[in-house]
Amino acid sequence: MANGWQAELELWFANAHGKTRLMRRRHCGPLAVQRAFHPEKDGSAHVYLLHPPGGVAGGDRLEIACHLAPEARAVITTPGATKFYRSENGLSTQRLSIDIAAGGVCENLPQETILFAGADASLATRVNLAADAAYLGWDLVSLGRPAVGERFLTGRLRQRIEIFRDGEPIWFEQMVLSGAPDALDTPFALAGRPIVGTMVYAGPALENTVERIRDTLGEAAQGVFSVSQLERVIVCRYLGERMSEGKALFLRAWSLLREGGLNKPAVAPRIWAT
Repeated sequence: MANGWQAELELWFANAHGKTRLMRRRHCGPLAVQRAFHPEKDGSAHVYLLHPPGGVAGGDRLEIACHLAPEARAVITTPGATKFYRSENGLSTQRLSIDIAAGGVCENLPQETILFAGADASLATRVNLAADAAYLGWDLVSLGRPAVGERFLTGRLRQRIEIFRDGEPIWFEQMVLSGAPDALDTPFALAGRPIVGTMVYAGPALENTVERIRDTLGEAAQGVFSVSQLERVIVCRYLGERMSEGKALFLRAWSLLREGGLNKPAVAPRIWAT
């Protein structure tokens, strides 16, 4: 298409008879969702977002919105990596908005995002929380394709994450990165490490949750992983050279955040095992 794919997906979740149901959906263009699974005792809905073209090209725009009614619980993920290809037709955009009503919980756990050399990508996430709602979300981004020796020396990334509680901002972060050796290699920037990950948890947590994460991950995470307790969020970071390492560390931290904050064990989406 001359102007790229324009795709929209909107989902409405509600708690009914002890399970969170996907009550309604609206989509336009190449975005879809599989039926919800319920592998957890609390009735959380596990939902897989699908993008049939398999990658995002220049000029493509993906808009995703999720609405969780009171007491609804949803885990949202993707079946595979999201790939942003080299752009020959302008900016590629992906925007996600999540609204979580009272008592609701949303876990946004997509597979990794891969930026091919020359990609021009804009990624934005906005979360609106009621007073006692909870959110946990991560992003793992590969700058280039290290497995084949491709570095992100051309292109641009804009990434923005905003979280609001009762209309008040509790977390805001923005990164603008142009592919160049100075940005990728200098010690005060990425220090030559192409895999960047951020996990943010906004919700109740036991006092020792951060210490448990640090103790459990131990020396294996030194130099590539960190966890911080801020005033209203817990933030985990990964900066390394292997996506498999970053995902493994985030999965372990996610399990502990679930136990210490959501009071339930981690149940991985089935699609991750395929």
